[in-house]
Amino acid sequence: MQHLWLTAWTDILESLRAKWFAVYALVFGSLVVLLFVLGLTESRVMGFTGLSRLMLTYIQLSMAILPIFVLITTVRSLAGDREAGVFEYLLALPVPLGAWYWGKLAGRFLMVFTPVFLAMVGALLWGGLSGAQIPWKLFAYYTGLLIALSWCFLGIGILVSSIARSVDVAQGAAFVIWLALLLFLDLILLGVMIQQQVPAETAVAIALINPMQVFRTGTMLLFDPQLVMLGPAAYVILDNFGSTGYMLFALAYPMAVGTVTAWIGYLVFRRGDLI
Repeated sequence: MQHLWLTAWTDILESLRAKWFAVYALVFGSLVVLLFVLGLTESRVMGFTGLSRLMLTYIQLSMAILPIFVLITTVRSLAGDREAGVFEYLLALPVPLGAWYWGKLAGRFLMVFTPVFLAMVGALLWGGLSGAQIPWKLFAYYTGLLIALSWCFLGIGILVSSIARSVDVAQGAAFVIWLALLLFLDLILLGVMIQQQVPAETAVAIALINPMQVFRTGTMLLFDPQLVMLGPAAYVILDNFGSTGYMLFALAYPMAVGTVTAWIGYLVFRRGDLI
C-alpha cells in the first residue's frame, strides 16, 4: 500500500509541473468565469435560474471537454513511460507492478477531477457571496456524475495506454474513441430510429451503452424529469428505470465501465512486454 500511495504522489507532483495540467485547470476555471460574465445566473431556462442555471450549463460543457482531456492526458502515461524507458528502472526497483499501476491511476484521477470540482465549488462560493441561493442537491448529484465520468474515461484511457506501443498511436486512438462516443453513436442511432428498423427499446439500449449518453440523460433528469427533450425514448427509460433508478444508473454505469476497463488494462500491462 505504501508503494501505491508513493506512486500516486509522484504522479501528482509530475502533473503539477506539466503544462497540460495548467491548461486543463485554466480551461475549467475560465469556463466558470465566462458563464458568470455572460450573466447566466440572471437568465431562466425551463424554470432554472441563478446558480442552478450556471451549473446546468457548466455540466453540459464539461461533458464534451472533460473526456477528451482525460483521455489525451491518461493515454500518455504508460505509453509515454514505455517510450522514455521508465519501465527499465521500474523493473530494477522493489516496487510491485500492481502498486505502481493503481497508484498511477489514483494520482491521475485526483489530478483530472480536482480542477473540475474546484471550479464548481468556486462557482458556488462566488454565487453565495453574491446572495444567490445555493442548489445543494444539484451540486451533490453533479459532483457524483463528474466523479463517474472522470473515472470512466480514466479507465478507458489507461486501457488504451497499456495496449499502445507509442504515444502517437495512443493519442490517435483516444481521439477516435472520444469522437465516436460524442457524435457517431448518436448519429447512427438517430438514423436507425428514423428508419424504424429496430424497436425503440433496442435503440435505447444501444444508446445507453455509451457512457456519455448515460451522463447526458442523467443531467437532463434534474431539470426535465419527464425527459421531454428525448421524445419517445423517454418512455422507454422512465418505464424501465424510473426517475430515481436512472439517476442511480447514471452514477453506477460509468463507474463500472471505468473499473472494468482499468482492470483489463492492468491485466494487459502485467502480462505485456514492459520494455
